[in-house]
Amino acid sequence: MQASRGMQAFRDVVSILIVIVFMFPLFWWGLSSIKPYTAIFNKDGPVYFDFQPTGQNYAVTLLGQSRIAENLESGGTFGAGGGSSYDSRQTILQSILIAVGSTALTIVLSTLASYALSRLPMRGKQHFIFWILSQRFMPPIAVVIPIMFMFRDMQLLDTITGLILAHTLINIPIAVLLLKSFFDDVPKDVDEAAMIDGATRFQTFRRIVLPMVKGGIAATAVLCFIFSWTEFLLSLYLTTSIRTLPVKISTFVTSTGTEWGFITALGTSAIVPSFIFILLVQKHLVRGLTLGSLKD
Repeated sequence: MQASRGMQAFRDVVSILIVIVFMFPLFWWGLSSIKPYTAIFNKDGPVYFDFQPTGQNYAVTLLGQSRIAENLESGGTFGAGGGSSYDSRQTILQSILIAVGSTALTIVLSTLASYALSRLPMRGKQHFIFWILSQRFMPPIAVVIPIMFMFRDMQLLDTITGLILAHTLINIPIAVLLLKSFFDDVPKDVDEAAMIDGATRFQTFRRIVLPMVKGGIAATAVLCFIFSWTEFLLSLYLTTSIRTLPVKISTFVTSTGTEWGFITALGTSAIVPSFIFILLVQKHLVRGLTLGSLKD
């Protein structure tokens, strides 16, 4: 039975309102990133559109412009400091290297593991899969101290390699479960037909099955990249000189106050790559996150 036009219009209005509610914080975040100092800290109340947009917040965080020069230009006296305290170019490069490295390592390991779980017979497979899932349920704060001691003994503290390994550990469980669902969608008859024709198990995996789930691999890679890109706790405890974007943003809260202009500028810049990647693979990503919802 089709809904009446009035009910359909009501649903559309409610849906739009819900989207506005959820998108408004992102809109305000981006709007604040182009506000001058005087508009952000206006004593008369929030400033919505009555201000002259500026790119100085981005110039300081992304281009390394002096904080003092920006402060004088905007007419403020808040948080005096040089550009080195807010220059985030090295942080961005380090974050990209860590996120890409951990994503690549996670995909390689989880692809092999998920194919084995999907195709090879194994006693207690469901219990093992549940154990993998339970690793994702465990909060990082519960293991960060033991990991820190382990990394100290292996001389991996404050290294990019150490953070890549740490992020890989927290991403593997969800990656294995997502990829297994995509491998399960490929009929096992495909493997059997290939091996009857003389292909080995690994050749079947690499040449036949893997190309058929490339969309799922792309979606999983994007999800792992986002988790690594936004991870805070492990990066905070395992590094001192190396700072990922979330840790760098936290340093903008100084003893003299909170540098909201720089926080929103760097935060908005960090959101853009993830948003683009999600749009490119949203079909496969939604399918992976809703796996099992229509199964018995």
